[in-house]
Amino acid sequence: MKRRRRLLPVLALLALVLAGWIVFGGWYGRGPLARATDFTIPDGATLPLVAGQLQKSGAIGSARAFRLRARLFHHSAPLKAGEFLLPPGASEADIFAILTGDVSLRRFVTVPEGMPAIMVSDRLLAQSMLTGPIAVPEEGSVLPQTYDFKRGESRAAMLARMQAAMRATLARLWANRAPGLPVNTPRQALILASIVEKETGKPAERPMVAGLYENRLRQGMRLQADPTIIYPITKGRPLGRRIRQSEIAAVNDYNTYAMAGLPRAPITNPGQSAIAAVLHPAATDALYMVADGTGGHAFAATLAEHNRNVARWLAIRHARGEL
Repeated sequence: MKRRRRLLPVLALLALVLAGWIVFGGWYGRGPLARATDFTIPDGATLPLVAGQLQKSGAIGSARAFRLRARLFHHSAPLKAGEFLLPPGASEADIFAILTGDVSLRRFVTVPEGMPAIMVSDRLLAQSMLTGPIAVPEEGSVLPQTYDFKRGESRAAMLARMQAAMRATLARLWANRAPGLPVNTPRQALILASIVEKETGKPAERPMVAGLYENRLRQGMRLQADPTIIYPITKGRPLGRRIRQSEIAAVNDYNTYAMAGLPRAPITNPGQSAIAAVLHPAATDALYMVADGTGGHAFAATLAEHNRNVARWLAIRHARGEL
């Protein structure tokens, strides 16, 4: 009897240690996931539903044990709706921390500056984790930048966010525009910004290009911007060849070689910096520009100076074997 009484405390201690190991070891020990796994929690999901899905996905061994431990250790932490990445070997504690944290799995679509509407549509349609159909948006209605989205979000909803961003950005920049501009409405500023966007690949040149075109608008000169010839032909896609003489002479609502003033609509989606350049152009007397061989342009205030710049550019092209 005495020996049995001496054994009882030992057995009780062992039972307590075993229970602690089951509880703590099961919560903090390495989990069964062999590789990283995406896991999605829908809106309104309960702990029992999530625990069952975790067990089904192989992330945990027992849904019931997970629920009990979760309530024991974190009874008040709410689960977050979203898509999460569970790492290999994640413990139950790791998983619960991920599913109740603020770092859900983020996916991104980037619209580069100057991407036309038809190619924005292509990009959204190519993103397999978005859902639903989409029409080609209105040209100039999308703000180029990077957008995050959730798996299963509709393409229409994502496009609406892109267009809302453009409206907000244009309104903000227009409200802080410089005085005395030859563009009288936000729409006109957007159209001119789309031309500036397509005319130079050097961000630092945008205010200068904007200033040049605004000088032409003030004087009633034709803008003579090559991208306005190409747009009605390709709707923004690359032309893939040199512009034909017949296309330079074509009369339509876009070709600024055949008409004075702005095209009837934007020719691409301009970025924020191109819009800002139009609304805060460089102070310049330039009326002409031509490529300078470095990816930028040589600017001129007179036709004689411009002709010299053109001669230099042609000499560069001859030296390169392009002519």
